Amino acid sequence: MLSLRRRLTNICSIVACLALLYFIVSGNLVAAEKNMLRFYTGSYSTAEEEGIKCFGFDPETGSVEYLSGTSGIENPSFLALHSSGKYLYAVSETDRKEGNLTGGVASFRIGESGNLRMINEVTSGGSAPCHIALDRTEKLLMAANYNGGNISAFPILEGGGLGRMSSFHQHSGSSVNPSRQKEPHAHSINPSPDNRFALVADLGLDKVFVYRLDPAEGTMERNSPAFARVSPGSGPRHLAFHPNGSVVYVINEMASTITVFRYQPEEGALLEISTESTLPKDYEGRNSTAEVVVEPGGNYLYGSNRGHDSIAVFRIDQESGQLSLVQNRSTEGRTPRNFCLSPDGKFLLAANQRSDNIVVFPVETDSGKLLEPVDEVSLKAPVCIRFAPEVTE
Repeated sequence: MLSLRRRLTNICSIVACLALLYFIVSGNLVAAEKNMLRFYTGSYSTAEEEGIKCFGFDPETGSVEYLSGTSGIENPSFLALHSSGKYLYAVSETDRKEGNLTGGVASFRIGESGNLRMINEVTSGGSAPCHIALDRTEKLLMAANYNGGNISAFPILEGGGLGRMSSFHQHSGSSVNPSRQKEPHAHSINPSPDNRFALVADLGLDKVFVYRLDPAEGTMERNSPAFARVSPGSGPRHLAFHPNGSVVYVINEMASTITVFRYQPEEGALLEISTESTLPKDYEGRNSTAEVVVEPGGNYLYGSNRGHDSIAVFRIDQESGQLSLVQNRSTEGRTPRNFCLSPDGKFLLAANQRSDNIVVFPVETDSGKLLEPVDEVSLKAPVCIRFAPEVTE
């Protein structure tokens, strides 16, 4: 009888220990889940494939975990996320015949687990939409149509869906490169920090257009001055504002350069300061650039090289806004189409389109340099990376 009691006591002790261990482990798992961020990737894919993927990201270690994927949209190459964390928007970078050649833009509702459900899709007003952005009041979604050479805007409806096109502008003209610049190619559209203007980089015209923005009315109107020029044959692609709002950095795809502009917010005017190469001085191979990002503190700027397959790291002079190259870091893959900094700026995630991988690099705080990668994930033709906002109820 005594032996049986001892056995029961031992069993109870073991059960109690296991229960305690379960609560400790499960508590840690919950804490880990709460600490995980999410990011979404856009890609070139068929409608049957998971063109948009959701990943978990550990902001302490930089590790990445696949969570879910969404099909039903062709070539969702570029994404934008609503600050509420409830909605995601994607281009459908296609040349579909619906009256005129046109692509599409789509809205999605984000579920609790990060999964997506399409709300609606509308035509973008032009062929091959390649970039979208929300205005800062999030009343309007703006799109740049590359092959169409035009821009368009759509009101955000209650419930996150997209309304009918409320604004449209067609660019016209050409520039010096007959194979790339015989017609306009709107490549990106971004709101100014005060949301009074939208800046549009047009690769085909070597111009950065400025539009007056009225989100309440859903309109974009040509500004005066209407644009700023970059050097002929440069091919402006994307741009980024410095956090101080007084400097704009335009990355030029064809020339592999970054042009620094002084921004005058009252007039919406851009005045060129300088232009810097994104490449090492001894590099003689082919190259084109893609993305440009300023880190949250405004001390460093990053630009991607396709061909050299690197991220160019620049130090920013806080007085003048000018750039000095400090590093060209291999992206450990081919054709870094896009990249993104983690929200705290501690990691850089590079999307290598032609080697089908995303590589995570820690950022050295004191220099802005990219250190040895800490994680890598495989996925088909990644084009865009966007972190979901951290939303607290």
